Amino acid sequence: MRLPIDPQADSGRRAWVACPVCDDARHCATCASRRNCFEHWRYLISNEGPVVHLQCPRCTHMWSWNTRPGVTGRRRGGDRRH
Repeated sequence: MRLPIDPQADSGRRAWVACPVCDDARHCATCASRRNCFEHWRYLISNEGPVVHLQCPRCTHMWSWNTRPGVTGRRRGGDRRH
């Protein structure tokens, strides 16, 4: 089942990361050289600190990605809500 494009999606707010579902940029030379490709971008829906919420315009998959790799899920002040 394909999700609809999120109502918060705005093509002016984009991110260039691989989609974990369709991986449509796999064979793109522009993406492989880490340049901003005109075809393989994702909607940047929102963010919560270093965590960004994205949607692929091709397959409509939505996911969250922590832009600070290697950081554990610990919160400040000992707050450990799950």
